[in-house]
Amino acid sequence: MNYNIGLLKGDGIGPEIVSAAVKVLRKVGEKYGHTFNFTEYLIGGIAIDTVGEGLPKETVEGCLASDSVLLGAVGGPKWDTLPGDKRPEKALLGIRAAMELYTNLRPAKLYPALKDASPLRTDIVAKGFDIMMVRELTGGIYFGERGRREGKYGPEAYDTEAYSVMEIERIAKVAFETAMKRNKRVISVDKANVLESSRLWRETVHRIAKDYPEVECTDMLVDNTAMQLVRNPAQFDVVVTSNMFGDILSDEASQITGSIGMLASASLGDTTRGLYEPIHGSAPDIAGQNKANPIATILSAAMMLRYSFSLMEEADCIEEAVNKVLDKGYRTADLAMGQDIPVLSCTEITEKILEEI
Repeated sequence: MNYNIGLLKGDGIGPEIVSAAVKVLRKVGEKYGHTFNFTEYLIGGIAIDTVGEGLPKETVEGCLASDSVLLGAVGGPKWDTLPGDKRPEKALLGIRAAMELYTNLRPAKLYPALKDASPLRTDIVAKGFDIMMVRELTGGIYFGERGRREGKYGPEAYDTEAYSVMEIERIAKVAFETAMKRNKRVISVDKANVLESSRLWRETVHRIAKDYPEVECTDMLVDNTAMQLVRNPAQFDVVVTSNMFGDILSDEASQITGSIGMLASASLGDTTRGLYEPIHGSAPDIAGQNKANPIATILSAAMMLRYSFSLMEEADCIEEAVNKVLDKGYRTADLAMGQDIPVLSCTEITEKILEEI
C-alpha cells in the first residue's frame, strides 16, 4: 500500500523529532511492504520567516491532499512579540480548523520502566495507569469571540467560552466509542457549578450516555480532576472535556508519566485524515543540539498507523519497540532525571528503536 503523508516540521526541535519519526515509518514500511511518501510543508515561525505568514495556502492545500499529516512543533521566543493573530501558534489552530479536526486523543500511559521518573510517590504509581484524554478541539474559548474594550476599571480584554449542542454531541460520541474499546468508563469533566456552557455540556453528555448503557459515565469538576490526577490516576480510563480544560489536564497527565516527551496525540475529524503530533512544545533551548526526545513523535506516528490507516500490527510494532528500548534502560536527557546513567541523543535513541523493529 502507498500512503501520502504531509510533514509539518515547524520550529525548534520540530525538524529533529519529525525526521526521527520518518526513519521509523520507513523502517516499518520496509518490514511490512508499505510505501510512505513524505512531502514537507511550512508552518509556524519558519513559515513566517520564509513567506511572511504562519499558515501558507500551499500548506493547507497540501495537508488536505495528504492521507494524513505529521507535525513537530511551532513557536519560540523569536516570534513572541508578534500580535496574537500573527503568532506561529495561530497557524496550529488554523490547520486544525482547515482540516476540520474536532477531536484530540491524548493517551497518558505510565510505562513500567519509567515508574521512577514519575514525580508521584511510588505507592501511587505502583498499579500504573493508562488514561485516554478526549479533548474537544475546535470550539470553546480558544475559538470564541474575543477583543478589548473599555470596562468598569479601565481597559480590559475578554475571551468567550461557547459550545453548541452539536459540538458536544460529537465529542461525547467519540469518548463513548473509545470507552467501548477500553474499560467502558467515561469521566466527563466540566465546571457546571459555575459555567452555563458546562451545564449544557453536562446535559448533553448525559443524553448521549443513554445510547451507551454498557459504559459507566460520571461527572467530575475540573478542579477536582486536577487533584485526582495526582492523587489516584489509576481511577481514570477515558476523560472527555472541553478545549481549554483538556489542554491543561492533558499536560498535567503527561507530566505524571515521567516526561512530557513521551506523550503522543491524534487530532481527528469525520474522515480518516488526521493530524498527529507530540504534545510538547518546540523547546527552542535545545533546538539543533540533538538532545530532544523523539519518542512522543514516534508514538504519534504509531497512532497515525492505527487511527488513519488501520495498520494495527504495524502500530503495535512501533509501540513494542519503544517499550523494549525503555526496558533495556536507554534514556534521553529528559528521562534520565539527573540519574548517573548514560544519556542518549535524539538520533541514538531513534537508532535503538529502529533496531527493535
